[in-house]
Amino acid sequence: MDRSRQKATEVVEMVRDIRMELPRIGTRKLYHMLRPSLREKGVGRDKLFAILRANRLLIKPVRSYHVTTNSHHRFRKHKNLVADMEVTRPEEVWVSDITYIGSGNRHLYLSLVTDAYSKKIMGYDLSDSLDTRGALRALKMAHRNRLYKEAPLIHHSDRGVQYCSDAYQKLLKRYHIIPSMTESYDPYANAVAERINGILKQEFLLEELNLPLTDMKRIMKDIVYKYNNLRPHYSCVYKTPEYMHRQKQIKIKTYKNKQFSKASLAEL
Repeated sequence: MDRSRQKATEVVEMVRDIRMELPRIGTRKLYHMLRPSLREKGVGRDKLFAILRANRLLIKPVRSYHVTTNSHHRFRKHKNLVADMEVTRPEEVWVSDITYIGSGNRHLYLSLVTDAYSKKIMGYDLSDSLDTRGALRALKMAHRNRLYKEAPLIHHSDRGVQYCSDAYQKLLKRYHIIPSMTESYDPYANAVAERINGILKQEFLLEELNLPLTDMKRIMKDIVYKYNNLRPHYSCVYKTPEYMHRQKQIKIKTYKNKQFSKASLAEL
C-alpha cells in the first residue's frame, strides 16, 4: 500500500471511530475534533473532504418538519422578549420545543429545554403523548440542572398549548423564570430549538429507531449525554455544550431571525 492510500485509510478509521458515538457528525466538526492527528499526517480540511467523498462518508443533510404546535387555545400568549436580544451568558435564555419522533405506527414526542448560549440540553422528556406533562417534566429537569440560579432567566417557546397552559406558566413563575413566546407561525421562528431537534433526530439516527418507549428512553439518555459532552458546536466556537455552559467569557456566534438560513442553521 502506498503512503497516500495508507494515510487515507488511517483517516477513515479515525472518522469511523468518532461516528461510532456520533453517527452523522459533519466533516467540519470532524476536522476540528481530529485536527492534531490530521496535522501530523499532513491532512488539511480540503483533503479530509476529499478522502470522505472518495469513501462515501460525506453526510447529506436531511430536513423534515412535523407540526406539534396547537396555538389555537384560550390561554394567554406572551410577547417575544428575545427577538433582538444578544445572548451573552449561560442561563440567560432557555428555548423549549416539542418535536415528533416516529415512523410507521409509532409516535413519540420529545420535549426539550435548551440553553440558548451554550446549546446544552438542560432538560428533556420522551413520551407517547403530546399533553402538558411531558413539557413539565422537561422543565423540572432543566431547573434541577441549573448552575446559576440567582441570575435572571427567560424561557422562550412557541405558542403551543403546552407552554401557555396554566400548569406550565405556574411552574415558570415558581422558578422565577420570565416567559417569552414567538409571535409568528413560522416553524423556524424558534430556530435554535428547531436545529437542536434536527441534530438529535438526524445525527443520532433517532428517526431510524423503532423500539418500545422504555428502550427509547434509555437510548435518549445516552444520546443527550453524548450531545452535551462530545459533540462540538460551530456556534460555540467548536466547544461542547457542557464546556460552554461552565464558563461565561466566550462570545458565541449568533444568527438573528432575518439572517436565518438552512446553511447557517446547519453549522450549529
